[in-house]
Amino acid sequence: MPISLLSSHTPPVRRGGARAAHKGQQTKAAIVDAALQLATQVGLEGLSIGAVAEATGMSKSGVFAHFGSREELQISVIHEYHQRFEQEVFQPAMQQARGLPRLKALFDHWMQRTSVELDSGCIYISGAVEFDDRPGPVRDALAESVRIWLAAVRRAIVQARECGQLRPDTDEAQMLFGIHGLILALHYEARFLKVPGAIERAHRGFDNILARYAV
Repeated sequence: MPISLLSSHTPPVRRGGARAAHKGQQTKAAIVDAALQLATQVGLEGLSIGAVAEATGMSKSGVFAHFGSREELQISVIHEYHQRFEQEVFQPAMQQARGLPRLKALFDHWMQRTSVELDSGCIYISGAVEFDDRPGPVRDALAESVRIWLAAVRRAIVQARECGQLRPDTDEAQMLFGIHGLILALHYEARFLKVPGAIERAHRGFDNILARYAV
């Protein structure tokens, strides 16, 4: 006779095991955080078990116990970066009304994060340079994260058109291309070329895109 999940015969959860599992999760999270900070400086390709072990003060075997390979570590960093990106950019924008208010909020929060990353670096952009022609799980994880984000911006454009705030003939793919291009140009000009005024030009560029498609 099968035992119910609510049966009194169900063995109790051992507190020691739960504490050990929680501590393990905390250690893994600390490793990922250190690896993410390191990746913003040296890129995903620069990550290694040894480098992260040195950054965290752990042994290589200690780091390896949580990540069985360098590839698994890189993918974990991508997922962590994506989660933080959603928390800082996507989720606050969702508090705004559908349509242009939400689209503007997405861009504003994106610009705020981009402005900070002009000093630290963007995993999405640096990773694209490193893995654009290198197929594999790391590239797949990185590309999927970027696609999810761009799909959210595209959805906001479509909703703005459906709300009558953009012209009925608005090409959401073209508009998204222009908005995304502003972010990429900003990184190139402000971070690489150190051109002054790039942030202001990016904001004006977004206003020009809205004016082009506005009703």
